[in-house]
Amino acid sequence: MADVAFLGLGVMGYPMAGHLAAAGHRVTVWNRTAAKADGWTGAHDGRAAPTAREAAEGAGIVFACVGNDDDLRAVCRGPDGAFAGMGGGALFVDHTTVSAAVTRELAAEAPGGWVDAPVSGGQTGAEGGVLSIMCGGSQGDFARAEPVMAAYGRSIALIGPTGAGQLAKMVNQIAIAGLLQGLAEALRFAEKAGLDGRAVVEVIKGGAAGSWQMENRHATMLDGAFDHGFAVDWMRKDLAICIATGDEIGASLPNTALIDQYYADVQAMGGGRWDTSSLIERLRRLG
Repeated sequence: MADVAFLGLGVMGYPMAGHLAAAGHRVTVWNRTAAKADGWTGAHDGRAAPTAREAAEGAGIVFACVGNDDDLRAVCRGPDGAFAGMGGGALFVDHTTVSAAVTRELAAEAPGGWVDAPVSGGQTGAEGGVLSIMCGGSQGDFARAEPVMAAYGRSIALIGPTGAGQLAKMVNQIAIAGLLQGLAEALRFAEKAGLDGRAVVEVIKGGAAGSWQMENRHATMLDGAFDHGFAVDWMRKDLAICIATGDEIGASLPNTALIDQYYADVQAMGGGRWDTSSLIERLRRLG
């Protein structure tokens, strides 16, 4: 059992920190909105700290799951940042989806070890403790983090050195964007053709067209229900990182760039907080 800190209690971080407490780890949480941290301590064994620095003090591992590059910088740096409270032997594990550049930048400043560990599986995976975790860092730091992350991770792998975890998450998001656009077009085609979309999916989901997205999102897509899951606003943040990194490394992402613009259309429709499967709603409004 370990003394750990968890910084950021959003839809992902809140249940992840809860799984750490349920596994018997001694957890101190911090959240930018203190009421969220107080709510967490009311539901779980653990305590809340008023600053990231105080949360990190005495922790062997400091976990973070915040919003973007700037949020991560703010949580790590400054007199009230986590780095100010960490000891030299502490390990920082970042679950935020950020750029590989900021990952390498902050890893170089960290008082101790660093593992970039973005996750896939969404809110459902976080709540169920079955996330996929893609890691970058040294073998030694990964070996320290892995058994603790097992509280909420089903598939955990070291991909390569610092930054590799973030690059793997970009691969994940590029693939998901393409899958969802293809599924949206397929289901809209079925609707326009007068087919029972559920019946069609039941037949094809076990074949070559099958995917997690088809299995778990086709019903809500057909129903036009998008008040769940991974928000369009978050996906656009992630795709911006993918496209910028693609430009840096010379990887062409024409399909990803196009789907990013489709998501911009969904935002313009008022769907910024809708699930990413809402691409089908854009097609419905086109006719």
